[in-house]
Amino acid sequence: MFSTVGPSSAQVSRPWGLALANAGANRVPRRSLGRLRGVWALALCWGVAGSVAPAALAKTDPAVLEWPSVSLQALPQEARDTHRLILSGGPFPHDKDGTVFGNRERLLPGKPRGFYREYTVETPKAKNRGARRIVCGGEPPVRPEVCYYTADHYASFTRIAP
Repeated sequence: MFSTVGPSSAQVSRPWGLALANAGANRVPRRSLGRLRGVWALALCWGVAGSVAPAALAKTDPAVLEWPSVSLQALPQEARDTHRLILSGGPFPHDKDGTVFGNRERLLPGKPRGFYREYTVETPKAKNRGARRIVCGGEPPVRPEVCYYTADHYASFTRIAP
């Protein structure tokens, strides 16, 4: 009932004839596990756990993507203040505000580098910039095409409805 393959140092036995030459071959890398957990958490938050989460679609087909959105009025007051500063062109309280957001997490739709810019949303009682951000895309920065809000330092995004 058991079969074995591979050299003696990498032999792995599996019941019912399912043999793998390398036990690590079917493991998911740690970095991917983190991303999968993030996508699953987003799916649960958005109530779409049984379907494909928008974050997963962003990597494949942005045209199919439908982001959950939130009205500006539903965001915290600090986010509304930051959004107002973005539309007026500043001045911004942090040096990093208005810098290019690289989208390394690939949760937002793929765009050329420089399309997205990040802005800090003040977090009360935080000793640093905190985790809340608004990321806007488009040119010029004072008239963005789209803006996203994240309360968890880029682990998830919600589109801000125009």
